[in-house]
Amino acid sequence: MVQLRINGHIKTVDIDPETPLLWAIREQLGLTGTKFGCGISLCGACTVHVDGQATRSCVTPIGDVDGQDVTTIEGIAGADGTLHAVQAAWIKHQVPQCGYCQSGQIMSAVALLSENPNPSDNEIESFMAGNICRCGMYSRIKAAIKTAAKAA
Repeated sequence: MVQLRINGHIKTVDIDPETPLLWAIREQLGLTGTKFGCGISLCGACTVHVDGQATRSCVTPIGDVDGQDVTTIEGIAGADGTLHAVQAAWIKHQVPQCGYCQSGQIMSAVALLSENPNPSDNEIESFMAGNICRCGMYSRIKAAIKTAAKAA
């Protein structure tokens, strides 16, 4: 049994502690916004926050997050449904094309802005380098992050 706080709610999951967090989130808890991409921590599609830090859930055993706060894409909007500034900027800049990588991209961008509220272009590129967008929307992603930084 593993207990975690996910998107502000305490959940207990009866699962092998070596199971990747991604599968517990998607299969056990039914939160399907977090995506499976590569399975080896290279693409960023599975990015969530663990105690506020961007974490690749495809390679993180759920037992390693026992008792910790986990936030998924479903948990970043306000309780009243108000979009997070990054989500609003994503819409404004029409970032998604296929959309598959977007939850991981957004979660990484939120983590970046929580660490660095006014990042330079180079800092954005460096922080986001581990998130792959097969559609090549990197310029829109950077513009959306800069817009979200200004909104905050």
